[in-house]
Amino acid sequence: MNLWPRSLLGQVLLSVAAALLAAQAISAVLLLRAADERREQRLVGSLAVQLIAAANAEGGARRDQGPIGGRRLRIERSAQLPALPGDAPVPRLQRALAGVLVEEGMQTGAGVRVVEREALRDPRILQRIASGRPFGNGIPPSRSHVVLASVPRADGTWITARVLQPPRENGALRGLVMQTAVLFSVLMLAMWLILRRITRPLAALTGRVETFARTQDPAGQLAAEGPDDVRRLIAAHNAMEARIAAMLDEKDVMLGAIGHDLKTPLAALRVRIESVEDEGERARMAAGIEDIVRTLDDILTLARIGRAGEPPERTELAALAASVVEEFEDMGDDVTLADGPRVVAAVQVTWAKRALRNLVSNAVRYAGGAEVAVSRERGEAVLRVSDHGPGIPPDRIGAMTEPFVRGEASRNRATGGAGLGLTLARAIAEAHGGRLVLANRPEGGLAAELRLPF
Repeated sequence: MNLWPRSLLGQVLLSVAAALLAAQAISAVLLLRAADERREQRLVGSLAVQLIAAANAEGGARRDQGPIGGRRLRIERSAQLPALPGDAPVPRLQRALAGVLVEEGMQTGAGVRVVEREALRDPRILQRIASGRPFGNGIPPSRSHVVLASVPRADGTWITARVLQPPRENGALRGLVMQTAVLFSVLMLAMWLILRRITRPLAALTGRVETFARTQDPAGQLAAEGPDDVRRLIAAHNAMEARIAAMLDEKDVMLGAIGHDLKTPLAALRVRIESVEDEGERARMAAGIEDIVRTLDDILTLARIGRAGEPPERTELAALAASVVEEFEDMGDDVTLADGPRVVAAVQVTWAKRALRNLVSNAVRYAGGAEVAVSRERGEAVLRVSDHGPGIPPDRIGAMTEPFVRGEASRNRATGGAGLGLTLARAIAEAHGGRLVLANRPEGGLAAELRLPF
């Protein structure tokens, strides 16, 4: 599943949120590291003070193995290192404490040993709890840990100091979490408001471009709004729309004039050939004129696709296909309609019939028959025309929808045609926001599909 948003608004908000959270996470790590360093410094300082004070109080004369000082149970002098199984060495504290002791003139400080153990495993702590003396550092005894620092003396004995680990400073971390939440809320709201001011007119412009591409209607241009850059973009698009619409209108006027100027002499020629006495020659001349008229009609139709006056209407495509199939059946062609589901889509009926008629006509011309089917696949309405003909060479399928490209080299309409049928079908499909798909069938023949969005 792709979690990366596709919209500009979503991508910018997600990027800013990720950057903010990353920055705050780094800040939290640095803050916790600084807090741990302060805790270590306090531990080292407390241990150093106790060891130095114990060494000074000893004066090198006392050799008993009891506690030094009546109340300072955390200081003890023992003949052996007070180690227990499970003690965890603390190298960082050991190095720091050794440095402090050496600086203070304790030559034996370099041999210091620092370990950590659970508080309830330390005999001195257990004696203190058993005697009812105060104990605690804000953490229950079962979760407390004690740090022991032992220094060897010249006579082979050890002086050991104990310090309970101070609790972590959670207040700073909670403050950082609150700060992050406030910053995140304020920044995301501000970014959302700013980006909405930019993306809203861009979204409207996108919709307008899609509408104009489909209808070529200059009515309904957008008002320039948003930041200056977006305003200039909308104004430039409106000007471009106006120029394109003007060019299309001029093209329609020109095509209408060309059609009129060409069809008028062709009509006159059709009348004149009636005086030709040779019936065969007269038929060939009439067929030639008819080919010219049909080719001219195809060219004019191709040029006008996308600017049809009739709006799309919801149509039951099986009924539309049945009406086209009936036309070919009435002419005696082998064209059938397969049973299928009820599929309704918004189409321009005249253009849709023209596209389907061209596909069926090609199948009849090259394969002698066609099978028409209507289906629904992956959110598209599919009008499929299949045949059992020779198909199309794979390297030519892409070129077959280009104007004046024919599957058969002859210019005879009975065998080759003018090469505009598939071009018209593709243009009609694209005018509906769909596509024309051509593919050779595994069992032989060609499948031509008009895929239209719902």
